[in-house]
Amino acid sequence: MRKIPPVDLACQYEQIAQEANEAVLNVLSSGRYINGPVVIDFEEKFSQYVGVSQTVSCASGTDALYLSLRALDIGIGDEVITSPFTFIATAEAITHSGAEPVFIDIDPETFNLNPELLETAITPKTKAIIPVHLYGKPVDMTRVMEIAKRHNLFVIEDCAQATGAHWNGQRVGSFGDLGCFSFFPTKNLGGCGDGGAISTNNKELAKAMRELKEHGSSKRYHHENIGINSRLDAIQAAILRIKLAYLDQSNKVRRNIADYYNQLLKNVPGIVLPLDIAGGHVWNQYTIRVIKDSRDSLRERLENSGVIAMVYYPIPLHLQPVYQNLGYKEGSLPITEKICSQVLSLPMYPGLLPEEQELVIYTLKEAIE
Repeated sequence: MRKIPPVDLACQYEQIAQEANEAVLNVLSSGRYINGPVVIDFEEKFSQYVGVSQTVSCASGTDALYLSLRALDIGIGDEVITSPFTFIATAEAITHSGAEPVFIDIDPETFNLNPELLETAITPKTKAIIPVHLYGKPVDMTRVMEIAKRHNLFVIEDCAQATGAHWNGQRVGSFGDLGCFSFFPTKNLGGCGDGGAISTNNKELAKAMRELKEHGSSKRYHHENIGINSRLDAIQAAILRIKLAYLDQSNKVRRNIADYYNQLLKNVPGIVLPLDIAGGHVWNQYTIRVIKDSRDSLRERLENSGVIAMVYYPIPLHLQPVYQNLGYKEGSLPITEKICSQVLSLPMYPGLLPEEQELVIYTLKEAIE
């Protein structure tokens, strides 16, 4: 049986294999494995790409969020508003900082935090908003920034799944005080291991994060703060620097794949297609809603036929066992809970062939009928 995976990292590596191999060998022969010129050069190129003056690389997207919160002095007694429909790292970083995550319901069409609900959640304890550009689709940053400015709140963009996405022609990660990126291998800009970065136009915040990620040290063996060890390896920076040059082309391929899925699925009953309202989506995932069938049984039938579809994320954050102390109950955020039971992500990656997409949709139609 021919299997179609949700993502094929080996296929993507093959497209840059010669360049990547040479770059890695150059780093190995240089002896500069931590920090150094390759990392600095990647940070500069990434800043230019996003449209900011500063990039601080780090070890993961989770660390990027944590370092951002620490640099903004957000901690015990503070609240941070975010989406309940995302990977736990977003809320986890808030909790690690000492602050409390506050979840608001999502927009059923975009799956993103609903800006119209933001002001209902703002209290005197609120210090920041973390909008998550989920699946590669940007949040309405015009509205988010208007509200944040009016209430004097910080904005930390979670861009983990959306490198290269844009809202009204401006790239995500350049709107808020800080933008947090993940370079996990499955991301639009993914390395061959873990990695992350924070984008900003604030030199003081960049300086603070550079110290925090180096054990709270501004110079060796002088520690002004309790920090962490969070550095992007030079080998990963070398690979990311190559892949960054191809990112727009890669994202264009993702858009073409999404367009073809839309065409193939146009008249399939019981399915709601994902939208790209503002045209800035970069399709880290192509995620449909299954509204008439059982999502889980459909996924199982697809897998039995060789098509591996994924569910991101089946349990919303406000209902996770670890956050039961926050007082949310089933029904607290009804749109999020409904969407979590319906979403199904079809195979999506540069290198996915049209005939493979056709097989995916043929299999899906057979499974539904």
